[in-house]
Amino acid sequence: MKKKEYAIIDVETTGGRASRDRVTEVGIVIFDGEKVIDTYQTLVNPERRIPAGITELTGITMEMVASAPKFCEVAKKIVEITEGRIFVAHNSRFDYDFIREEFRRLGFTYMRKQLCTVRLTRKTYPGLRSYSLGNLTKHFGIRLDNHHRAFADAMATTELLKMNLIGPNSDAEIKSIVNHGISATKLPDNIKLEQITELPDQCGVYYFHDTTGRVIYVGKSKNIRSRAAQHFNDRTAKGKMIAKQVADITYELTGSELVALLHESEEIKRLQPTINRAARRTKFPYAIISKVSKDGYRCFDIVKNTAQVRKEEDVISEFPTLSRAKGRLNFVRKHLDLCGIHTKLSTGTSACFYFHLKQCKGACVGQEDSAAYNERAEAARLHLRNVFDYDFLLFDRGRTHDEEAAILVKDGKYQGFTYVSKDEAHNIDSIVDSVKCFPTHPDTARIIQYHVSRNGGRMVDLASGRRKGLV
Repeated sequence: MKKKEYAIIDVETTGGRASRDRVTEVGIVIFDGEKVIDTYQTLVNPERRIPAGITELTGITMEMVASAPKFCEVAKKIVEITEGRIFVAHNSRFDYDFIREEFRRLGFTYMRKQLCTVRLTRKTYPGLRSYSLGNLTKHFGIRLDNHHRAFADAMATTELLKMNLIGPNSDAEIKSIVNHGISATKLPDNIKLEQITELPDQCGVYYFHDTTGRVIYVGKSKNIRSRAAQHFNDRTAKGKMIAKQVADITYELTGSELVALLHESEEIKRLQPTINRAARRTKFPYAIISKVSKDGYRCFDIVKNTAQVRKEEDVISEFPTLSRAKGRLNFVRKHLDLCGIHTKLSTGTSACFYFHLKQCKGACVGQEDSAAYNERAEAARLHLRNVFDYDFLLFDRGRTHDEEAAILVKDGKYQGFTYVSKDEAHNIDSIVDSVKCFPTHPDTARIIQYHVSRNGGRMVDLASGRRKGLV
């Protein structure tokens, strides 16, 4: 049996986000479990400015990298020296993501089995106060003279790995981490370990099929391989159901996490997989509507979401449960001091319950006029709305470095998405024409709003052609 070999890697970078920042230094140590058999180290020209804070941390200056090779010039060496070896790093997600992203910029997919020495050390030496590389080297007396330089950190990580290999259960622990905790003996009957390890560690939508090829479950993940493996460690009722029925796994890469979320939602509704129960609904049964009372106050109410309601009323939001609708309306009421009577969250004909709590300014008893009240009520309407009032394209990460995903919102609703090359991203009319359209569902607007509120994005208003913020 071939001896297991490890490529222990550390990278220094211009910042903390692989999709935005670049590698400035690479250090690699090849270790066969007993001794170091090869090493490689190089500075890398990141082709951009190194922030002062990063220079202060690493000591790497613009002058040092000015004559260093670009990543494209060292990529072949990194492929060759890591080929057939386990990619090891302290917090491997960071280093692996940066290496993978650099290859993605070159148009290549970089995939290796991974081992994180943070996770491994937690298992081998539980209960330590800190598992940072600096603190672990102090705890175990490992020499680290030049912390935050790639080769020095890679050598220290090698020594840490060596200490983790001493234990009698080290092989089993490493195999568990490398295989995402999956043992071949614990896999579903019709799934082989190779089917898991050959899945991409990239963002997209994945499909579990039964023996007839029918889709029984649809999911999305930023790392398809890792997420699929998690399903087979799941001992819940859903996990057992998947394990009993699954016979094959397919996937679609999306690049964009937002596209993955939207496409997952659409595919669940289109395919109606038996295990995706909650997300199969195409209409939510409850809606918040808005109307102006005879006294001139803007009011809100929660009603059954029927076809007649959608046709005749001003539907602001749709919800899967009555409690979710009440919770959302009550949150906005409290945030904006709205009246309990005018939000139908209190009953009666006099002062509402919230007036006595000083959470209502008296619209219910004539102490606040409609003009003042309606300013806040209009703000509430904006907060509650899940239908957009302008048309726009939202650009996000593509499947390759040379393309972008474009998500179209038109006529107040999500329409679909497409992929365009970065060189064509300015041709708005052409992009709109190329969008693959899908039926509109009530959850898509919330998916877009929530994702953008957390992650931002480049948005172009279709009316003006200018960049715009999302309300």
